[in-house]
Amino acid sequence: MMKFLIMMIFMIPLCFKKNMFWMVQMMLFLLMFMFMNMNLNINNYFINNYFNLSYMYSCDIMSFGLILLSIWICILMIMSSENLLKVDFYVNFFLFNVIILLLMLYLTFSVMNLFMFYLFFEGSLIPTLMLIIGWGYQPERIQAGMYLLFYTLFASLPLLMGIFYLFSNLSCIMIYFLKFYNMNFYFLYISMILAFLVKMPMYITHLWLPKAHVEAPVSGSMILAGIMLKLGGYGLLRVLIFMQEINMKLNYIWIIISLLGGFYISLKCFCQVDIKSLIAYSSVAHMSFVICGIMIMNYWGMLGSYLMMIGHGLCSSGMFCLANINYERINSRSLLINKGMINFMPSMSLWWFLLLSSNMAAPPSLNLMGEIMLLNSMLSWCSLSMFMLMLISFFSAGYSLYLYSYTQHGKYYQGMYSFYMGVSREYLLLMLHWLPLNILVLKIDYSMIWF
Repeated sequence: MMKFLIMMIFMIPLCFKKNMFWMVQMMLFLLMFMFMNMNLNINNYFINNYFNLSYMYSCDIMSFGLILLSIWICILMIMSSENLLKVDFYVNFFLFNVIILLLMLYLTFSVMNLFMFYLFFEGSLIPTLMLIIGWGYQPERIQAGMYLLFYTLFASLPLLMGIFYLFSNLSCIMIYFLKFYNMNFYFLYISMILAFLVKMPMYITHLWLPKAHVEAPVSGSMILAGIMLKLGGYGLLRVLIFMQEINMKLNYIWIIISLLGGFYISLKCFCQVDIKSLIAYSSVAHMSFVICGIMIMNYWGMLGSYLMMIGHGLCSSGMFCLANINYERINSRSLLINKGMINFMPSMSLWWFLLLSSNMAAPPSLNLMGEIMLLNSMLSWCSLSMFMLMLISFFSAGYSLYLYSYTQHGKYYQGMYSFYMGVSREYLLLMLHWLPLNILVLKIDYSMIWF
């Protein structure tokens, strides 16, 4: 694991050289394929355990998938931000920011020590904040950045206290060894879990997300939707292992909030007039599903939530790219102005359809696989949850179709004075989102082995 870390650190000087924009991206591709082909010891005992141990870093199947997703989204962030290169808007600092962010995410997913995990979990906020404040579009981005920062920091302080409490009592905060304990304390449970629920975000604590998405540049939205929300799910999967007993007593609270919240947010999606805002709210609805799956703590739930996180990361990120492609043409993200796009960009219309169909969990996407598993796990927990799940699934298809029909059909805006069709870079960018999302279904057994 150290070798990849060193490679990322040595990529930092590249960011400050001239004309190295695409070079950095190629290096990340190289890193991606090296990491992907890392020896997984599939036929060995190690598959249920950690492998590639080095100092305090290690990897298991769950970390492996999320690190791959992080590297992939960072590659696509650079690809989607070519506009910065054209206008030469602090490109070097942007690349530096992306590499630092990737470094933080890589460390978050691969460290074994709970305190180090907390450190990098919080550290990933800083580059994200830089992206929103430095490259955002509207003046409200400062306020959005503050929302993001204080929501997360305020909820994370109890987590730090909880980690200190664990260390003083157990003298051990290595994630792997904590599974041998059963911490049955109410306050510890709430303090350990709150930070992750805000990061997911759970309904009620979700206010920072739509704000941050609307103000962020395309790269900021991609990393927020693709990885930042997954940090919460990853943290929950790691922490709940040593709090199983108390989680079984209290999990119904979070599940009820998430089911009701998911339904309400799905309805709220129909009220949005900003494309980005609609996609951001749909993320909250999807994440409420994931929270339910994790909290139930059965095999299917854990597995479904993991797959849903990977699928949503690719799908949501692709949809933000599409919204940005429209924004670059029309200079507006309003649904009232983005109409009749099928007349101008018929090929792009296909990608809208493909990504939105994945978003509503159509086969063969990972979202479908994750949703089937989550539905199974929820019904095994309580058959009454069927009603809410039906409504959330139905409305998720509803707002996806609403977004598609609203943007692609209708009478186009007369005030558009100049226009050009999609360029090959944009089509490649969208294909690199959509292909893994629909091809990974063939290799679903890899994700299933972890649990």
